[in-house]
Amino acid sequence: MRTPAPEARPEPSREADGLSRRALIAGSAALTLAPAAAAAQARKPAAKPAEAPAPEAKPADEKALKAAPAKTRLKPEPAPETAIWRLGDGTAPPVLRIKLGEAVRLRVENNTEKPLSLHWHGVRNRNAMDGVGGVTQEPIPPGKDFLYEFTPPDAGTYLIRPLVVGGASEPAGRGLAGLLVVEETTPPPVDQDVTLLLQDWRLDESDALLPFGQVAFAAAAGRLGNAVTLNGQPIPLALEGRPGGRVRLRLANACNARAIRIRFHGVKVYVAAVDGQPADTFEPLKATLPFAPGTRYDLLLDLPKEAGSAGTITALVGQGLPLATFNVSGEPVAPSGRGPIASIPENKRLPDAIRLQSAFRRDLVVTGGVKPDRTKPGAETPYTGDPQKIWQIGGASGAAGAAPLFTVKRGQVVVLTIRNDTGFPQILHLHGHVFRLLHLLDDGWEPYWLDTVQIPEGRHAQIAFVADNPGRWLLSSTVLERFDTGLWTSFEVS
Repeated sequence: MRTPAPEARPEPSREADGLSRRALIAGSAALTLAPAAAAAQARKPAAKPAEAPAPEAKPADEKALKAAPAKTRLKPEPAPETAIWRLGDGTAPPVLRIKLGEAVRLRVENNTEKPLSLHWHGVRNRNAMDGVGGVTQEPIPPGKDFLYEFTPPDAGTYLIRPLVVGGASEPAGRGLAGLLVVEETTPPPVDQDVTLLLQDWRLDESDALLPFGQVAFAAAAGRLGNAVTLNGQPIPLALEGRPGGRVRLRLANACNARAIRIRFHGVKVYVAAVDGQPADTFEPLKATLPFAPGTRYDLLLDLPKEAGSAGTITALVGQGLPLATFNVSGEPVAPSGRGPIASIPENKRLPDAIRLQSAFRRDLVVTGGVKPDRTKPGAETPYTGDPQKIWQIGGASGAAGAAPLFTVKRGQVVVLTIRNDTGFPQILHLHGHVFRLLHLLDDGWEPYWLDTVQIPEGRHAQIAFVADNPGRWLLSSTVLERFDTGLWTSFEVS
């Protein structure tokens, strides 16, 4: 499928005070990610961590990546070009591709006017390379550079986005984003491997970016864009493939705040990985996936054997917003004995079970922001508190110099019960680790690993993970206006 550049989750089912079984939290309801067949994978825990060897790092040449001002057209012509910031020299956000076991050696040059650091969202990274300016590294000053050097332990699709304490919203909202693709040693056989990166942009009437730092956005839903691009191009993006071709779609949501659901029309897709980690392949319920900032999906699909228009990807916003179209043309692909779509092999470096009996447990409550008046849709509720500390986790706003919320020894199982007492859905990302989403009504878990979870307002979720990566790690909002105004906390793995 010929395209310029990377992401997706599934339908509502509610219980009295939590999420139903086989549910991935998304939007204002729990959205079922997998059909009942996948539930067989969610067994009760029995502890047996996998002991797969770490991939042997292969030498890598140092590469440069510039963050700099640029201009691009965010709407179809005759709309004017908009002044933005861009990573790299291409018109699309960069996609860095390596093989499992290869090292990343990337010197980031900051040619913008703001401090910068790049977070490798989803990579179980070395702590010094996690890319949180003010916590794991000093931000890169304007005119300076920083060398990111690490070997990802897992294959998968990962998001690159700016993350500086108190200063993440603007560089991301101006366009800085990209993808890191770590290919499996033996990837599934496909004819095309296509990345789709979703961004939105808040423009004024002249198609210039609206000023940043607006408290009204930070205290509510975040900076929601009124223009949408895929791979840096106005939507809908035309995806081209050959009849009978098998395609791997890597989808990633790099929006500052917009959480949506996407639906596939005319093509049957199978989810092969969620947040970069392999899952038993399944069809999403009602061909629909929830898609919050930070979320990534790897999808597999077979294109029709006849030429012509093959289907669309639509964002369920308003009457429906077409994001991409599938068009089939050219010589048919010879199947050459290829079998049906199958699962990507599981990640042997992750435990096949987590021992919850001896877990360290902590309850966290998310508070802050305005409380929207549900009787007056669209009405703005003014915020009158401290504009630097709008949001809290565990009663405190995130601060670079604050002590970690808790400290555990390496290898300790951690269970966090997170309650959302705000007026909005909250999307939280666990740095340096992946977790299981626990069932609230028993001691089972969902049959996939995650690093990002969405919790509806007034609800709660339980996550469990093995704290096996030393350092100070964040649990942070992926809505960057909330991150900038306190919606994060940290913990220490000693």
